[in-house]
Order: sequence, then C-alpha cells, then structure tokens
Amino acid sequence: MYDLILKKVEIFTDGACRGNPGPGGWGAILRYNNKEKEICGGEKDTTNNRMEILAVIKALDILKEPCEVTLYSDSQYVCNAISKGWAKKWRDNGWKRNKNQPALNKDLWERLLLLLEKHVVNVVWIKGHAGHEENERCDILAVKAAEKVNLE
Repeated sequence: MYDLILKKVEIFTDGACRGNPGPGGWGAILRYNNKEKEICGGEKDTTNNRMEILAVIKALDILKEPCEVTLYSDSQYVCNAISKGWAKKWRDNGWKRNKNQPALNKDLWERLLLLLEKHVVNVVWIKGHAGHEENERCDILAVKAAEKVNLE
C-alpha cells in the first residue's frame, strides 16, 4: 500500500460584523503553488463568531480533493474548537458545552466537522490587526462584504 500525497494548501480567514449581531462578512484567501484565490460573502443578521466559522467552511468547501491545509485564523474560538477538539466534544455531548450550556452555532460546526474529516488541517492562530498581510487582506474582504449586506 502507498501513502497518498496530499496537495498543500494555505488558507487565511477572517470574519467581521457591524454590530454583534448585525450585518456580517467573511473573507478568505486560498494559496496553492503560489497561486491565490480570494473569496468573500456575508449575511444580513449574524454574529462575528458565525462569520469566522463560515469563512473556514467556505474556504475548505472550495477544495476539490482532500488536501493538507494550514489554516490561519485570528479567531481563538475557531482555532481552539478545531485544534483542541472542542467542536467534536460538543457534538459528542449532544451539542452541549457543559451540562447546562448549549454549544452555539451548531449548524456551522456540523458543516465544518464534516469538512475537517476530508482534509488534514493544521491550525495556526495569528494575532488580528497586527500587520499580518493576509489577515489584513481577509479583514478588508470581510468588512466590504459586511458593508454590502448592510446596503441590501
């Protein structure tokens, strides 16, 4: 038997919200072999955390085959839920964070967990608004998307 060699992809993501809840946007940059693709979108009534998760979902969903992904995010909520296994624990506990508190954003975590099963994802937390080039670009994409949603 042989090992499958996966394509190595870098994904940078960010979410933004005008009010929380309020109009929100997400942005992502996908990089493979020095080629980049920018994607973004938004929702009329959402939260910042939902946009952070949705950015990751939309980016992973574009990949046409299993890949080895390095995911860069400034959201500790997203990074910890993936790398520390929180989202899997919430799912395994019937979408409860503990006995009394429901896990928020169940619908998005369900989608993301399915995508994480398809890919090998290494999560890297980066400090937001600290001059990280791709994070700043994702922030601009997310804010512009949120502003467009606000105009509708």
